Amino acid sequence: MRHQRRPFRIGLTGSIGMGKSTVAAMFRRLGIPVFDADRAVRQVQGPGGEALPAIEAAFPGTTGPMGVDREKLGASVFGNPQALRRLERIVHPAVAGRQADFLKRQRSRRAVVLDVPLLLEGEGWRHVDLVAVVSAPARVQRARVLARPGMSHEKLARVLAHQMPDRAKRALADMVIETGRGRLETFRAVRFLARLAKGRR
Repeated sequence: MRHQRRPFRIGLTGSIGMGKSTVAAMFRRLGIPVFDADRAVRQVQGPGGEALPAIEAAFPGTTGPMGVDREKLGASVFGNPQALRRLERIVHPAVAGRQADFLKRQRSRRAVVLDVPLLLEGEGWRHVDLVAVVSAPARVQRARVLARPGMSHEKLARVLAHQMPDRAKRALADMVIETGRGRLETFRAVRFLARLAKGRR
């Protein structure tokens, strides 16, 4: 029986405010399925999510009918690396299961995108064929993030403290997708990568 080749896997990542969601939408527009790890996290922690029982057991009082109470759970793990690791040991396998299901459903595709914010901070980069880092100048990043409701300089600083610096991500990238030069230039880069990926299967 002929071996079934799997899709070419693009690992998409980038720090907060770099435009990763916009780039992911462009890949979808070009017909390449995208696995959204952030969305999967919300699902496994949402109403009926598979991670809820274990989260409640580890952090009593942090879940309810609507899923995880983000404020209560955040208070339980903020500033506590051991608690954060405990939470990650619950959530990450559940998300990995959803990613495996996605890859199984898309196995006949020529290419797929795995949109994982912490791709380079963890081991996710080992399971992709190409790492694409979405990037923009720091001033553009800050302006985008600070325009979000409820965001502050302090919150942004906390988020950035948990992410690999942009310059380090760029150094590890197989391709950098710039989003600070206008949407058209970004789309051209995405289209180039989509064509490359589809031809590499």
